[in-house]
Amino acid sequence: MFKCLKKWFGFDNTIKETEGDLMKKFLIVGLGNIGEKYHNTRHNIGFKIVDYLVNEEESTFETVKLGDIATLKVKGRTLILLKPSTYMNLSGKAVKYWLEKEKIPLQNLLIITDDLNLPFGTLRLKTKGSDGGHNGLKDIQDKLQTTKYNRFRFGISDDFSKGRQVDYVLGEWSDEENSKLKERLKVSAELVKSFVLAGINNTMNQFNGK
Repeated sequence: MFKCLKKWFGFDNTIKETEGDLMKKFLIVGLGNIGEKYHNTRHNIGFKIVDYLVNEEESTFETVKLGDIATLKVKGRTLILLKPSTYMNLSGKAVKYWLEKEKIPLQNLLIITDDLNLPFGTLRLKTKGSDGGHNGLKDIQDKLQTTKYNRFRFGISDDFSKGRQVDYVLGEWSDEENSKLKERLKVSAELVKSFVLAGINNTMNQFNGK
């Protein structure tokens, strides 16, 4: 009898629509450190990319638990953009909290981070991998208990002398890098939108290495 009622009143359809709505929600996390002194540093490229997306859509961030959040609508998809306020090394706490609070599937998570192993401005999207020595990714991996989450790596190159890695990563962009950054941010924003609308495989094929 209950099965008949579910069919008559469309309860099954409601459940499917709810699951479908969840699949259309995405958590886009830009990694970085809070505070004005870190604003224009290489390590904060994740913040910079989500800032670009929010400014492009003329939206704003709101300070909430464990970070700043902005919500965008793109062709029927909901993008929740997060800048964790936990500092880079504890990024996983904010990521886990907002994934669970918004009931977002793990496959709809995208972490945006800097990468020393890629030339400046090179874009690389992956579905899994090690933390590569990156403390933010290391904490996310620890809190989520998996290495299988999508990450968008933005190359900052490794143009530093021995023993100067921290200074370089936490240093500001050079004049030459700054002159190229606006175009790279535009392409990065296109990559994020493609991830949401076209899926990760199509996006990897289109953007990786560019």
